[in-house]
Amino acid sequence: MRKNDNFKATLHKVTAILSKRLGQPLLRATRHLLAQYRKFVAPLGQLLRNLHKRMSPADWTRLGIGVFLGLTLGTCSPSISLIDQVRQGGKLKVATFNSATTYYQTALGPTVGATGFEYDLAKLFAEELDVELEIITVSTPQEALDAVRSGRAHIAAGLTQTKARERSVRFGPEIMSVTSELVYRVGRERPTTLAEVNAPIVLPQGSSNADKLALLLKTHPELNVVEVADLDSEGLLAQVAEGKVAFTVADSRLISINTRYHPQLRVAFVLGEPEAMAWAMPSDVDERFLEEVESFFRHIREDTELDRLIDRHFGQEQNEGFVGGKIFASQAESVLPVYRPVFEKAGEENGIDWRLLAAMGYQESHWNPGAVSPTGVRGLMMLTEATARFIGVNRLDAHQSIMGGARYLKYIYSKMPDSIPEPDRTWMALASYNQGWGAVLDARNITRMWGGSPDRWVDVRKSLLLLTQSKWNKHAKYGYARGYEAVGYVNNIRSYYDILVWMTSGENLPPPEELSEPPDIEPGPPSRALEIESPIL
Repeated sequence: MRKNDNFKATLHKVTAILSKRLGQPLLRATRHLLAQYRKFVAPLGQLLRNLHKRMSPADWTRLGIGVFLGLTLGTCSPSISLIDQVRQGGKLKVATFNSATTYYQTALGPTVGATGFEYDLAKLFAEELDVELEIITVSTPQEALDAVRSGRAHIAAGLTQTKARERSVRFGPEIMSVTSELVYRVGRERPTTLAEVNAPIVLPQGSSNADKLALLLKTHPELNVVEVADLDSEGLLAQVAEGKVAFTVADSRLISINTRYHPQLRVAFVLGEPEAMAWAMPSDVDERFLEEVESFFRHIREDTELDRLIDRHFGQEQNEGFVGGKIFASQAESVLPVYRPVFEKAGEENGIDWRLLAAMGYQESHWNPGAVSPTGVRGLMMLTEATARFIGVNRLDAHQSIMGGARYLKYIYSKMPDSIPEPDRTWMALASYNQGWGAVLDARNITRMWGGSPDRWVDVRKSLLLLTQSKWNKHAKYGYARGYEAVGYVNNIRSYYDILVWMTSGENLPPPEELSEPPDIEPGPPSRALEIESPIL
């Protein structure tokens, strides 16, 4: 009994010291932990009794504190891995920027959605993890990297893998390779080396290509390199196409897409070696998350899903390019008669000049009922699946496709505010058919911001061009839009429509041979389409 009494006295002493030195809250925590570890405490008591004879009160104090800290630390949960954070949170957060090659909102047809190569890729990965995808939209690649470094995002997408970036983030497997290419406008003498570049090379500030040119300046000090903060690569490609900038450098993916809207662009030569496009992750990313990313890319390479995505977004040429007047007139005589009765019927039923519908059909598919675009629109009038379902037609049937296209154009036209007069109302309806009413709404709002008239096509088309620039599309509800495509689309249809009017009206107009080049997007004198009766009846 004496030994037990001594043991209890010692425990009381340890308790008193712990209470005095650590405070009542920690003492209560200690008691709670001891209650949770009864099976451990019982044999510990026997051990303590055996040690009692050899230990001083000071030794007991140190032991008590050690037991408390050991039990407390032993119950702390280990840090949660990044992949577990994603799964437990139910979201994969991906930071990227608005671009034709990465991510943008679209309002084609009656539905609104997202598209873009990096978006589609991230969506597949989120589906494999069985979580939702959250896109964090930033203005620049640098901001995407910052989002990963700060923990706002799990992945930064749409980036080239460079030595400088490797110092602050960790890259996953290579998705595809791209090259940096010097771009100029047709009509300017093509340089074949850097030594022959005789005008400023304008680049987006802080871009990877700006870093590349900064290194080249060491060996080519004669180069005049200008970095701008208010334009991204797409905006600069447009500036080159318009003759406002002599040269820029962009990646090959972006150039291949933008030459569809700007056929004046030419590639002079490639700068340096190909670079890898890859996802960026935190520099301290755990191996489990990295293994999931590597497994995902291995899987989509093996089943060719990655090849399908690359082909869908970059592998095909669309029909945005303008066809000269002679070629169009020839096809209007040889192909159009097959479909003319249907165009006339569709025009009569919907109150639209059949020649405008025929011009649309040629712009969309060159009157090819089996046409398919990389984005999945199909048929002679290139309807999306959702639009065809909304209108109630089979888009693969040429007759139904023409009727559906006419009904959908009339539907868009009816949604336009009454304040928009003709022919501006028709041109905005055509732009909406191409890019969605949401893009035109955004362009009208931006037009108000810079003091233009949202009811005048000549002003709204300027704002459509601005929707590719981050400093403008960040104010837009739907964000980035391929505004240049919409403007080119309307210009081409207006030109084809003029030719059909000339061919069918019997007017003594000169043959339209001057239309061998795409019409200029800058405001100019009215075309003949503006001088005739409105095509929407």
